[in-house]
Amino acid sequence: MSVEQVRGWIAAARRIAVLTGAGMSAESGVPTFRDAQTGLWAKFPPEDLATEEAFRRRPAHVWDWYAMRRERMAGVKPNAGHVALARFAQSHPGRLTLITQNVDGLHQKAGSPGVLALHGSIAEDKWLDSPRRCCDSQPPVEGRPPRCGACGNLRRPAVVWFGEMLPMDVLAAAEDAAGTCDLMLVVGTSGVVYPAAGLARTAAAHARMVVLNPEPSDLDDAAHVVLCGTAAKLLPQLLEPAA
Repeated sequence: MSVEQVRGWIAAARRIAVLTGAGMSAESGVPTFRDAQTGLWAKFPPEDLATEEAFRRRPAHVWDWYAMRRERMAGVKPNAGHVALARFAQSHPGRLTLITQNVDGLHQKAGSPGVLALHGSIAEDKWLDSPRRCCDSQPPVEGRPPRCGACGNLRRPAVVWFGEMLPMDVLAAAEDAAGTCDLMLVVGTSGVVYPAAGLARTAAAHARMVVLNPEPSDLDDAAHVVLCGTAAKLLPQLLEPAA
């Protein structure tokens, strides 16, 4: 199956779902979750940092690790794949639903509307415990991490930690998109992490499913087509108008 044939599928599809993973941002230079374990952090397994238990036990320690990751992200820009998705969505309102496992925010920076971020956003914070009225009535007190000046409630990164549920409204919207699409593009994900991988298999049961990845993935067996290549190379070829 060629790129041109998949372009035909895209042109014919009324509803397109796109599921992206870490490979989507590789050419932007985004360090993977485990690549963030360098320097002073090399001795700490990421699973020991990305949990609510770890944060409650050593909030400043975990906060500093996320601050380091945010600093690394400061100069990172969307690549051609992010841009191609954003342009297509803007040019075809209501046809494309973008679901991502990434927390880097590059889809949003590229201009994609209504991104369903299954694992949250590393650039945002939220309250650790359910906020009281005082928490939102005044700015948090600066610190590592910031806190409510009245009750002491802590701010934490707005990402999904190990052992936490995905945001139910986002997951429900993603499941609806997977269940009603005519075509799903699965870009740069290993297909190992559930429930995200289950969305692709849901789509493959009733719609065309295309995997875009430079390496084999666990979803290749369910795909109707596997295109070997990177997101920045393949997505512009598939989504942008022919020159």
